[in-house]
Amino acid sequence: MPSAVQETTVDEQTTQPAEPRPTSRTLRYLTLAVTALLLLGVGWTAATLATGRTPGEESAEAGFARDMSRHHAQAVEMAMVAYAKGQDPAIRQLGYDIALTQQAQIGHMQRWLQEWELLPTGSRPAMSWMPDGVGVDENGLMPGMATREEITRLHEAQGVEVDRLFIELMIKHHIGGVHMADGVLKASDRPEVVRLAQAMKQAQQKEINELRKLQQGAG
Repeated sequence: MPSAVQETTVDEQTTQPAEPRPTSRTLRYLTLAVTALLLLGVGWTAATLATGRTPGEESAEAGFARDMSRHHAQAVEMAMVAYAKGQDPAIRQLGYDIALTQQAQIGHMQRWLQEWELLPTGSRPAMSWMPDGVGVDENGLMPGMATREEITRLHEAQGVEVDRLFIELMIKHHIGGVHMADGVLKASDRPEVVRLAQAMKQAQQKEINELRKLQQGAG
């Protein structure tokens, strides 16, 4: 005679519903879903490999990092003069913001070059990476950069002349910087380069508008 425990076990086994078995339609959908995921995975891997290649010596990414670092360095120099000697508090604040932001961006670009095992300077002429062929001017300067004489004038300026010169030179400088950011956005699809170039473009366009408002107010 079976025990109570055995009877309970038999009853539970006989009353439990059978697990549902997949139909042929369900199996077909599962197969299609798995296939789609595999194809997406292959596509993602291919895209990652394509953009994950290390930029070479003559790449647009390397050219941009090197040239924009130099371009930014001059902006930082001018911005520090504005921060130290500007008369308008808005000019001093803008100078501080530009110096802080662009110095940090120089750090990002120099770190890229280290990661790509490239030197901070290259053998190619400045701006030769630009897709539109815009190079340096007759003074060997990249778009928007001030001449050494203009930088000297800014350093030697006093009073409201500091504000006036800074606004004039930085508007021109930022316009050139936006042009360079546009150039690398056309030439590169590396996520880190695209993100930084877009951030540069957005920030500098905003600062151009602020500088023009200050220029109109001073005029």
